[in-house]
Amino acid sequence: MKHLLLLHGAIGAKDQLQPLAELLKNNYTIHTMNFSGHGGEPMPNLFSIKDFADDVLRYLKEKNIEKIQVFGYSMGGYVALYLARYYPEKIEKVFTLATKFNWNPEIAQKEIRMLDAEKIAEKIPAFAKILENRHYPHDWKVLLKKTADMMIVLGIESGLVRADFEYITIPVAISVGDEDNMVTLSETKDVCQDLKNGKLIILPDTEHPIEKVDLENLCKEINLFF
Repeated sequence: MKHLLLLHGAIGAKDQLQPLAELLKNNYTIHTMNFSGHGGEPMPNLFSIKDFADDVLRYLKEKNIEKIQVFGYSMGGYVALYLARYYPEKIEKVFTLATKFNWNPEIAQKEIRMLDAEKIAEKIPAFAKILENRHYPHDWKVLLKKTADMMIVLGIESGLVRADFEYITIPVAISVGDEDNMVTLSETKDVCQDLKNGKLIILPDTEHPIEKVDLENLCKEINLFF
């Protein structure tokens, strides 16, 4: 069976993708991993897309995998496309879900407002507890701050610009939910059109959080593509 790597999103961890992994395990050799600072992994000084891509390259080297297919949720999709751009010899195909591509200072400021740890602790204590458990033994509030700092940098100098997508020649499926309040359909379509071998998938009745995605339907699309 072919290898398929599942990459989680910002402030997430590989455990979030376990339900999807269970649905896919009969068709692929499934791999999951945590990015640096996530899910209890050692906390770096800074977060960056490049460093997260390096995490993937180290993982592939450790597992002695020459080339792999990748599913990336949200930020995980951004990392996957970064790898496809700069390390095409390592990536066979990419399927992204709910990945935000359009970054500028205004958008970055809007997004980091949702990473206010004090407000989360006060208004959504159950989610705060999830984050605490997910990233133990690290302080989840530190993780949110580093994620916010990374988004600010992305707003100033995107890890990928429109011209980069034209250099990605491998097959790529770009998917987005029709009810995603973080990722717009227009930015998703723009990237898909820039890709040499891109496919656009719009998931019906689908919001941004992976926990609210119809995994059976997503699994069907993944299998059709890979």
